[in-house]
Amino acid sequence: MRSARLLFLLTTVLFAACNSSSETETKEAPATAATEKSIAPNQLTLSPTQTQAAGIEIGTFDHQEMTTDVLANGLIDVPPQNMASISAVMGGYVQTVNVLPGQFIKRGGTVAVLRHPDYLQLQQNYLQSRARLHFLQQELDRQQVLDAEDVGAKRKLQQAQADYQTEQAALRALAAQVQMLGLSVARLNSGHISPTVPLTAPVGGFVRAVNINPGQYVGPQAVLVEVVDRSDLHLELKVFEKDIARVKVGQRILFNIPNSATPDNMTARIFLVGKAFDDNDRTVSVHAHLEPERDDLLPGQYVSARIQTGGRRQRTLPEDAIIQDGEVSYAFVRTTADSTGTTFRRVRVRTGQPQHGAMGVTLLDQLRDTTQLVRRGAYFLQAELTKGQGGDE
Repeated sequence: MRSARLLFLLTTVLFAACNSSSETETKEAPATAATEKSIAPNQLTLSPTQTQAAGIEIGTFDHQEMTTDVLANGLIDVPPQNMASISAVMGGYVQTVNVLPGQFIKRGGTVAVLRHPDYLQLQQNYLQSRARLHFLQQELDRQQVLDAEDVGAKRKLQQAQADYQTEQAALRALAAQVQMLGLSVARLNSGHISPTVPLTAPVGGFVRAVNINPGQYVGPQAVLVEVVDRSDLHLELKVFEKDIARVKVGQRILFNIPNSATPDNMTARIFLVGKAFDDNDRTVSVHAHLEPERDDLLPGQYVSARIQTGGRRQRTLPEDAIIQDGEVSYAFVRTTADSTGTTFRRVRVRTGQPQHGAMGVTLLDQLRDTTQLVRRGAYFLQAELTKGQGGDE
């Protein structure tokens, strides 16, 4: 009887131990499954046939000198002193137009000729003032002689001096007006009165616009002809407030003209950074000289530019190796490879601007420089990975 009880107790203990072991295995199994499930969203395995068909290329990181760029837009421009808007000092009728848009004109060249009776009246006023000044000079000399002999009155001498100085000032003002019209005072002094006045170019350059035609009346406020001197073409870029602290004088710029046959490897160098914001779009103007100077660009052309604000040697991968996804992008690492298939794991990276087909890479997951990475075929792997997850990453 005692042996039977002992056997019963041993059987009960063994049964309880077996149940405990089974429950432990049951509890551990979900944890293992959960671990595998947490790895699975970023991992996939391809057969050798799939790997070959996808054209996957394996390699390691490159190391290149990569610059950090500030993107900006702007225009080809010239300094204000290289652009002239020609207007009439006094209103008049257009007699002749001597230039066409696109034509080159030297500094001082005549772009148009105007006529008006007021031009004749001004010249007449000048000559009359000149003659009156000559008379007043003689009168002043007489009064000075009388005063020296103590014969004339002091009041008459003072009046003569005042009249002479007044007329002298009037003559100088009229002479300045004649010169502003573009007429020669020396020729006018010799008796030559011109019914027309020339409009001349204050700078040498190409005619940008002609806004007049013969017979048209033009006023002083109208811009008749525009001339641009292209000898000092430069870039005027608009840099946003968040980037302006990285922009300095002397930095190199790579720029191109969108939708143009002009090559995209044109360069410039910053010589001026603005010190005030444009209140409308919160940008700062940045000016840069072309290097070298070019004669195939036109003022007003739109440009897209990259300001190279600095550089350092860093890990790089080809653009085909990166899956772009906002601020955080992805690359693929080969973890295992054998005759049955190749396993890849997706890792997180942060990238810079593409340069010459490569992208600077900042690792967000720990990797060695010798890690085997997918250098081509990353988009195929991404498609397979998301397909295996039903489209969810």
